[in-house]
Amino acid sequence: MVLKCIAVDDEPLALGLVCSFIEQTPFLELKGCFSSGLKALEMLHHEEVDLIFLDIQMPDLNGIQVARMLEHQPGGAGPRVIFTTAFNHFAVEGYKVDALDYLLKPFDYEEFLTAANKGRMYAEMKSAPRVPEVNTDPFIFLKVEYQLIRVAIKDILYIEGLKDYVKVYLENKEKPILTLSSLKELELKLPAKSFMRVHRSYIIALEKITAVTKNTLYIGDRLIALSEQHKDAFNAYLKKWL
Repeated sequence: MVLKCIAVDDEPLALGLVCSFIEQTPFLELKGCFSSGLKALEMLHHEEVDLIFLDIQMPDLNGIQVARMLEHQPGGAGPRVIFTTAFNHFAVEGYKVDALDYLLKPFDYEEFLTAANKGRMYAEMKSAPRVPEVNTDPFIFLKVEYQLIRVAIKDILYIEGLKDYVKVYLENKEKPILTLSSLKELELKLPAKSFMRVHRSYIIALEKITAVTKNTLYIGDRLIALSEQHKDAFNAYLKKWL
């Protein structure tokens, strides 16, 4: 597995060192070196990256601010962050934004490689195939704060993925249920013949669809985007009824 990486640091020497470390590591692919957080965010708008080596003290946006922005990407699809800084008092802040690791300058290649290996192990764990369990029950349980809430599968309209949470929208309920889970975890619990992923941030109940346009699905008056990545599978499903 090769991880796509970028490095962000406003100090040219420090940036050059991290970029050279990335280039000499077989399982890392350098996609860009940036001197500011703003430039890095611009690049991330149109290209996916697995891992960011991110300085904390920078003049425009500091590394903590950049990491917080990445946390709010839909579906939790943002890259993982390894902070690089000369100041150890930022460590606590780093863990608050769920940084993968924290490299204290000056660091050598061995220390860099240890942190990079954490990124590789995380990516391998995330991509490992999971055998779905066939749920024959007419309900699922959702973790809501300190309770498990039982939800009838037939009542689910659609599910929206956030970073660490999902929103489950139900019939005859004005507000969605917010549960600590991932979209993938819920996808494995739901019957595949009745639910479909139509976007990296949405799973829909197929029988609840009321209208379809080229890039949009309607469930009543609610609009849900149909992404290019999932369009072929959805159109194949739709052809059965045309």
